Amino acid sequence: MRAQLPTALRDLQLPLRLKLWDGKQLDLGPQPRVTLVVKDPSLVTQLAHPSLDALGAAYVEGRVDLEGPIEAAIEVGDALSTALLGDDSAPSEPYSAHDKRSDAEAISYHYDLSNEFYRLWLDRDMVYSCAYFESGKETLDQAQQAKMRHLCRKLRLQPGDRLLDVGCGWGGLARFAAREFDVEVYGITLSQAQLELGLQRVAEEDMEARVTLELLDYRDLPQDGRFDKVVSVGMFEHVGHANLALYCQRLFGAARPGGLVLNHGITSRFTDGRPVGRGAGEFIDRYVFPQGELPHLVTISKAISEAGLEIVDVESLRLHYARTLQLWSEGLERQLHKAAQWVPEKSLRIWRLYLAGCAYGFQHGWMNLHQILAVKPYQDGHHDLPWTRADLYP
Repeated sequence: MRAQLPTALRDLQLPLRLKLWDGKQLDLGPQPRVTLVVKDPSLVTQLAHPSLDALGAAYVEGRVDLEGPIEAAIEVGDALSTALLGDDSAPSEPYSAHDKRSDAEAISYHYDLSNEFYRLWLDRDMVYSCAYFESGKETLDQAQQAKMRHLCRKLRLQPGDRLLDVGCGWGGLARFAAREFDVEVYGITLSQAQLELGLQRVAEEDMEARVTLELLDYRDLPQDGRFDKVVSVGMFEHVGHANLALYCQRLFGAARPGGLVLNHGITSRFTDGRPVGRGAGEFIDRYVFPQGELPHLVTISKAISEAGLEIVDVESLRLHYARTLQLWSEGLERQLHKAAQWVPEKSLRIWRLYLAGCAYGFQHGWMNLHQILAVKPYQDGHHDLPWTRADLYP
């Protein structure tokens, strides 16, 4: 089959080279930074309507290969999609149904991939959430330690406090809070692989008396107000729009009167919570986070407030997450040979696109990330928070 490009592609001026199945090479602009190696002839006609989902799927399924830096491939792919499709966004669709079984399966798909794989590109505590950069020049380890301290300060943790960590991951924050702030921590996760490594690290640091980690669904949290503070990091993205009210009610019921609740998570750019445009959201749902849904800040704030919690502070960390994802992506790219020993080739392709693509997306404002601090007021309406934020920045 001879190489014939759609007219729309020939008119573009992009730093992209197409290396075709018949040996021909075609440059779509001067000084190509990325080469798209087309293995499947039928893909060429699809390139006339290149949604980010279609481009990503073609790479994941091995129909094309990429030559050049992954971050440059993401940038060129976005430019190609924008030039031919415009800057549209997906229409709002009915939200997914979430139950305990489907949520557990979705969590297992993402987080039980391989502890050794995650260890290659995460920080030493394996904190898989947005770091906190006080200057922007910190290493990943430094920024993740700063993030955990920032969370603990916002929660005004005091020695002896009982802290609930919802979606505790590998237990990095739980151990940090127990070690640095002398609190008792109860963490829950739906990932068996995370739990096993988390328990191992708790034991290695001799923290069994202060840190308890268990497999538990947030819907089964105790509702007797036994916790002084509640933190949820990178968790509510998995809850689903339909269950946001229940999720917030469970956090409210777990906290004592006067207790603080801190929710840290990714939020949508769009008030109706629609996916990221031009197919990026569909790609993430299909290959990375099944059933993941991002509410807008307004939506999650409404659910928090209607549960009976009073929002007292909101902070956007969008650019912090862009930097975090950039460091994760760079870390994975440096370890591709080792990563291939721990995960299948298809999974590695997914994660290369996901980390670099999300770094690009956060940098360009496709989504945001917010920390929302709330308090469960006493019956008479007062609380114990200080008058200012000065204590957060000593």
